[in-house]
Amino acid sequence: QVQLVESGGGVVQPGASLTLSCVASGRAFTPGTVAWFRQAPGKEREFVTALRWADNKKVYTSSVKGRVTISRDIAKNTVYLQMNRLMPEDSAVYYCAARPGGLILSAISDSNQYDYWGQGTQLTVSS
Repeated sequence: QVQLVESGGGVVQPGASLTLSCVASGRAFTPGTVAWFRQAPGKEREFVTALRWADNKKVYTSSVKGRVTISRDIAKNTVYLQMNRLMPEDSAVYYCAARPGGLILSAISDSNQYDYWGQGTQLTVSS
C-alpha cells in the first residue's frame, strides 16, 4: 500500500513564500509521475504542477508559472512544492498525487491518471 502524506500548509500573508512537502511511504514505490492539485471551496480540483520521475520533466499550469517550483529528493522519496509571491487566490487544499508510470505531457494534468492521493494540506493566503 502506497501512502502519500502532505505537510507544510498554513496561513500566510499575501506575498509570502511557502513550501509544501509530499512523502511517499509504504511498500517500495518509485513514482513515475507526481503532481500537485488544489481545490478551493466551491471550485473544481485543478492541476498545479507535475514532475515526471524518469527525466525530471516539469509541467506547470499557466496561473502559477514563474511563482511555483516543483522539485524532488529521490533519497527521501519526497516531492516539494515551493510557492512564492502567494496571492489570496492560491488559497486551497493542496493534494499530492502519484502514479507508478510516466505520463505523456498531454495527460499529465488529468487527475484521473493518478492512482494515489494524499489527504491534502490547507493553505490560506490572507492579510
